[in-house]
Amino acid sequence: MPERSHLNVHFKQCGTTYAQAFDSLVEEGTISTRGLKPDAKVIDEMIFDVNTAYFDRHGGYEYAREFFQHAYEMAVEEAGSEQYILSAVMHADERNRSLSDSLRRDVFHYHLHVVYIPVVEKEIKWSKRCKDVALVGTVREVIRQVSHSKKWKSERITDEHGNARLIPSYSLLQDRFFEHMKNAGYSNIERGEKHSAEVNLTVAAFKARQEQARAQDLERSNSLAERELKKLKTELSATIKTSSTIREIESMGSKTLFGKVELSPKEHSALTALAKEGLTSRVKISGLERQLNELNRRFCQLKDSYHELYANTREYFRAVKLAPQAVRDFFTQLFAREAQEREAKKQAQRGKTIERRKNRTGASHEEIL
Repeated sequence: MPERSHLNVHFKQCGTTYAQAFDSLVEEGTISTRGLKPDAKVIDEMIFDVNTAYFDRHGGYEYAREFFQHAYEMAVEEAGSEQYILSAVMHADERNRSLSDSLRRDVFHYHLHVVYIPVVEKEIKWSKRCKDVALVGTVREVIRQVSHSKKWKSERITDEHGNARLIPSYSLLQDRFFEHMKNAGYSNIERGEKHSAEVNLTVAAFKARQEQARAQDLERSNSLAERELKKLKTELSATIKTSSTIREIESMGSKTLFGKVELSPKEHSALTALAKEGLTSRVKISGLERQLNELNRRFCQLKDSYHELYANTREYFRAVKLAPQAVRDFFTQLFAREAQEREAKKQAQRGKTIERRKNRTGASHEEIL
């Protein structure tokens, strides 16, 4: 909602473009692109997101602002230094349609979006070509290397069944986020199911899911606005047609010798009826024009939102165009895993419920005995 954009909280802003900021850090020697491939990813994103209802229950905007201040501090730790962060903004301009409709009041969704450069410290060691044999294999220098793959390494673990399992880096980030916020005093925050399919979503997939829902809302709103606009234009057109009778009114009557205008009974009756109708229509036209102006304003906002939506999802749809089957397979597997884990969770919950009932039944028998 553009009218709420001033409520977005910028923890850090980029004064130039991301590319210019990146080049400046390289020129200053703050970061190094040594060993970087030409097509390597040099700018990353982190999105810290919590259930909309959580903030609504605990105070809304001010609570979210304080919450994401702590989240930003964690983002700085994750990036390694604040100088690697290009921008960080808490978005407060997104209305949660479903929750708003359910509660019959406006409810807004808050999340923190961080754009940063993935940097790791890399030790450069003396090679065998070094003349001083004693130095070979020792650290010659430590550089701050730009590397997405080294920054976000997945972790291999063994599950309870002895099977090797790879935990995605974003899942590990969520673990750290949960612990950080608990240590900051937010003990009421609930951790999602650890290492579930939900946390395997990349930033692009997360955006795609958000923007897809937003696109549906925009499409419905746009369709409604167009229908209302068409209806009002029809009504206004029908009302304005009555102005054609002005020429008839001006031609009524005839001037007498002394300059007075005389009307025939028929003309007088018609003019009186038109005067009454004109007074009524004037009020109606004024109201319709106000509604029309408001709808035009809303329509322009929707057009702007559509263009913004297109810009945000352009990469996603480009991926669909280049590799549609790969994208379909990704989401099919993702949603299948999500459904399986949700069902497994339900089964486990049912098992616990049955166990509690058995325990209560056993306790009742002991009391009777």
